[in-house]
Amino acid sequence: MLDDLKKIHQQDKEDALGVSGKQWEYLSREFNARFTPNDEILNVVLGGMGGSALYGVIMGAWPRLRVPFEIVRNYVVPDYVGPKTLFIASSYSGNTEETLEALEHAEKKGAQIAVIASGGKLADKARAKGYPLYEVPSGIQPRMATLYLFSALVHVLAPLDLCVEDTGELQQLGAWLKPHIESWGPTVLTARNPAKQIAQELMGKTLVMYSGPLMFAAANKWKICANENSKNTSWVYQYPEFNHNEFIGWTSHPVDKPFAVVEIRSSLEHPRVQKRFEVSERLLSGKRPAPIVVEPEGDTILQQLAYAIAMGDFVGTYLALLNNVDPTPVDLVEKFKSVLDE
Repeated sequence: MLDDLKKIHQQDKEDALGVSGKQWEYLSREFNARFTPNDEILNVVLGGMGGSALYGVIMGAWPRLRVPFEIVRNYVVPDYVGPKTLFIASSYSGNTEETLEALEHAEKKGAQIAVIASGGKLADKARAKGYPLYEVPSGIQPRMATLYLFSALVHVLAPLDLCVEDTGELQQLGAWLKPHIESWGPTVLTARNPAKQIAQELMGKTLVMYSGPLMFAAANKWKICANENSKNTSWVYQYPEFNHNEFIGWTSHPVDKPFAVVEIRSSLEHPRVQKRFEVSERLLSGKRPAPIVVEPEGDTILQQLAYAIAMGDFVGTYLALLNNVDPTPVDLVEKFKSVLDE
């Protein structure tokens, strides 16, 4: 089925594969906004939900910040937020209720504000109050805009000298990523397409994702793509914490479990983390399904993250097609929001 372009186009009604194929372009987008601090910045808080928070996880691995950074997926902000906090309100739609209320809390605490959105109430508020608005294009699902949103976040932070890594690498990333994305596209047959091959192995199973700390943002993206694209149950966890609890959870039942284990193993993780993957696989042999190992290509953390994140979009979309569902809509989420407001 995955090599039948006619069937793919019939089922992928909003062209999720086409959107995924353009991800490399997202990284070179320029933004007209510029945040100018009015006080020293001692911490950064990103307020967002779902796909509008997902990209913030990347920051922990690249480019990393010189000050504390926290993602708030909630209606309220931490008690420490104050005039020396940069609060970044993030909502792709601009209408996320948790983020809008968290912004109000941040304002009351005197935080410095920047906004990332494609429109909606949040963009309107930014314009009305003069907050710098890093506007991303509308028309796609938030989870599919991960690299757009991440690029915006880097553009907020890089001029402030808060980033540990040289953020100039981001400008070259798109050209590097493009041929990899093309190798996962729908016209590349399954025999030569690892994204299609992995999707076939996942069909009919709950996806369990693992990674080390550096690749956790990518593992989390695979999990979310499985949930929202594939309409598939999926869970995510990371090493080395895995070996202190969840590791044991695999040991008491037969190996024939309705799960598929995928591990994103980076050559750049701490050597002991890399060894933990190998030892865990050996000790759990016969107790859990053998892991599907994804080894991201690239010489840098950013390249490997982008590779693994983009691949997850294709795998999740191909799994949706195998599950006989349209990968783009999330109708139950929209219904939930409607019922919540009754």
